[in-house]
Amino acid sequence: MRLTPERVCQARVRKARVAVDELRFVHLGFGDEAVEYHAAWQEQRRVHTARFADEIPDTCLLLEHQSVYTAGRRTEDSERPLDGTPVIDIDRGGKITWHGPGQLVGYPIMKLPRPVDVVAHVRRLEEALIGVCAEFGLETTRVEGRSGVWVLGDEVAGARAGLGGLSLDFDPRRHDEEFDPRLSGPEYAPSNAGQRHEDRKLAQIGIRVAKGVTMHGFALNCDSDNTWFDRIVPCGIRDAGVTSLSQELGRRITVAEVLPVVEKHLSAVWSAATPLPRAV
Repeated sequence: MRLTPERVCQARVRKARVAVDELRFVHLGFGDEAVEYHAAWQEQRRVHTARFADEIPDTCLLLEHQSVYTAGRRTEDSERPLDGTPVIDIDRGGKITWHGPGQLVGYPIMKLPRPVDVVAHVRRLEEALIGVCAEFGLETTRVEGRSGVWVLGDEVAGARAGLGGLSLDFDPRRHDEEFDPRLSGPEYAPSNAGQRHEDRKLAQIGIRVAKGVTMHGFALNCDSDNTWFDRIVPCGIRDAGVTSLSQELGRRITVAEVLPVVEKHLSAVWSAATPLPRAV
């Protein structure tokens, strides 16, 4: 979809009812009207400029993307698609990921207090998404050292012998830094992590803060085709995988179904937060 200025004006804006400085939501496009990545990136920059100038309140852009791989600043060449599939290099943190149909993407563009605490912003995003998953009946959590929202795997080594006969002790990914799961068959594919009873990421988070205002944000897998992740090393992580709400719950959970729940939990987390700067 081509995001024209006219379409931006027509986007459905949902403002908080209490005060204009509360988080508002703008819907850019879903389904057949999924947004091309560069168009959304341009709109992010426009909204970022307006937020920095205090012309608008904190704003979260919500959308689905047309299928695309994006790479953060720390992405290594060895983590990109082996078949030469195009990748868009962008200015957020983190590494490579995929966006596309069945995935709800949110770009909260918010002014943070100074000194800026990026970690606190990421934790608030995680808290909101963990609440979303709980409302659908799925327990999720954080994993230390790995941003995003996770479904934990079975830590019993014997339980990992399901698909392909893998076991924790002999998994080559844990002993060979050059091991590439993309060359080793579906038993190592990120999309099959649930069958291996491993940790799997349900929501990715990657942000940038410029002039004290956030950009980029989160992607929550609802009913996405997670085999798209098998062409890359998602987020640079080789010993875990990816999943979706639909995959974990055994029933289809659409973006449309998740959208109002995400808005509710983001609003609740931000209205309850006391954005004090981190102690120095």
